[in-house]
Amino acid sequence: MKLHPANFAHQNIFTGYGEGYVTINHIRHEKSLIVLPDRLITDWPVTTVAQLEIQHFDALVGHAPEIIILGTGTAHLFPNQSLLRQIMKMGTGVEIMNTQACCRTYNILVEEGRHVSAALII
Repeated sequence: MKLHPANFAHQNIFTGYGEGYVTINHIRHEKSLIVLPDRLITDWPVTTVAQLEIQHFDALVGHAPEIIILGTGTAHLFPNQSLLRQIMKMGTGVEIMNTQACCRTYNILVEEGRHVSAALII
């Protein structure tokens, strides 16, 4: 699916997604990654929800997003509750959804001027 951005000036946004990939600013990505409005973390080593640990979110500490949207692939899967509590202790909210919904939600929040990050399992 192609997404059509509205008011995004020099920010990372999702411009499409499909089975096994997302496009950010019209560049295709086929591996898990973290997306911030002003930065991409493309070496995120996560391939399943079950393997998630708090260390996988260390790259976000200096960026202090107000919310992390976790895209869990094609299915809406929840990580363990202990991980969610640890993320919230960082002072960051967390929402979990499938990766396609994550892409759409991220774009909306960026357009609203929110400091958001999307952690995507592809």
